[in-house]
Amino acid sequence: MRGRRARISLALTAIAGLGATIFAVATAWPASAATLSSNWYASAPYLMPFDNSPPDPVAVMNATGQKAFQLAFILAPNGGGCSPTWDGTRAVSSDVDASALIARIRANGGDVSVSIGGYGGTKLGQTCGTPAATAAAYQQVVTKYALKAIDFDLEEPEYENAAAVHNELGAAQILQRNNAGLYVSVTTAGTAAGTGWFGQQMLNDAKSLGFTPNNYSIMPFDGGFSGGSSQVSALEAFHGLLSTTFGWDSATAYAHEGVSMMNGRSDAGEYFRQADFQTVLTYATSHHLARYTYWSVNRDRQCPDPNQSTTSGTCSSVPQAAWEFTTYTARFAGATPPNPTTTTTTQPPPPGTCSAPAWNAATAYTGGQSVSYLGHTWNAKWWTQGETPGSADVWVDQGACSGSTTTPPPGQCATAAWSASVAYNGGAVVSYGGHRWTAKWWTQGDIPGNNAQGVWTDNGVC
Repeated sequence: MRGRRARISLALTAIAGLGATIFAVATAWPASAATLSSNWYASAPYLMPFDNSPPDPVAVMNATGQKAFQLAFILAPNGGGCSPTWDGTRAVSSDVDASALIARIRANGGDVSVSIGGYGGTKLGQTCGTPAATAAAYQQVVTKYALKAIDFDLEEPEYENAAAVHNELGAAQILQRNNAGLYVSVTTAGTAAGTGWFGQQMLNDAKSLGFTPNNYSIMPFDGGFSGGSSQVSALEAFHGLLSTTFGWDSATAYAHEGVSMMNGRSDAGEYFRQADFQTVLTYATSHHLARYTYWSVNRDRQCPDPNQSTTSGTCSSVPQAAWEFTTYTARFAGATPPNPTTTTTTQPPPPGTCSAPAWNAATAYTGGQSVSYLGHTWNAKWWTQGETPGSADVWVDQGACSGSTTTPPPGQCATAAWSASVAYNGGAVVSYGGHRWTAKWWTQGDIPGNNAQGVWTDNGVC
């Protein structure tokens, strides 16, 4: 159903990009979990620590305010058996790398949940035989990493195996009973009707067990969805299923409902942009949903071609600032994402501008290209778009310059240029496309004149 994880993975050696030194240092740090409220576990976005070019979670935390991550995935060993492994290959019992990464996150004031299952691979519910045996395997994970939260991501092929799903639900119930305060999520497929036939059978089984997790979350993507409004419609349908199945009133059903989205381009070629995440965030907060998360932080960065027509495990295939989608989960948890420090000026370019083409926020530049901005020449270190020279490390200042052009090129204004990586508060004024724009409220990544939320007011030509 979804190739979002297994089919687009990279070699395990990608973890080396995080730096073995970081892990070695981290092992000396305390492993005890930070004291976080449940809203952080409810907002924790998925992150693969050993695949798909894993980002540094501490850098993401510092950039977004996000405090928790959903590390993925725990599976049965590829060769069979009832012992927990990371991705079917790394035994939890002998792991040091995940422990070190978790220690770094906790040392920075955050914490993790761990997700079991996911798309593809062999699940412990398929190999352990009974709920008790399955729970014993997962208890090793809870104990090893001192977990306060765990996610049961029930997908294919386990999703269609009633016995395996029963083992997983029974295991979740046992863990919930034996680990006081453990935050338990159950994540499954989403459809326009809320969830499919197998999802309904899972809910029925949970009811027969008398099992109530902190939330049941659906994944409304890869199923013919088109933007945030279709996702909200599916969530409303799922709300009805929860009420009908468990006999809950409306408020109780919402309080046990969650959503797990996919940022950018999905495996099915659907697109979920920043405005769609905002649409679902508004719905989730106004209806007091129990969870709001997405797949994945590994994809929360712009591809070299921001409009590439393929789905990647390491970038979103839509124009964005790095870690921009994670700011939505941070806001669901109640945080205000940091406002990056920027260098701005209200002075027009000095007389005697430069021979290099004028920098433009809408233009994508490759490494080595030169631009002129505010009387200086700037050289790009790597691919960039929307990052203002002097306010982003990608640009190297080559010093003051002069040339025959004394008039700013068309579209250049005295007001600071809009940047996709900058968070603006209401009342902020920027220039873009030769016009001045004023923000109505907090915004980041919404292009002036081309945003569904209508956050920017056009003040006319400048």
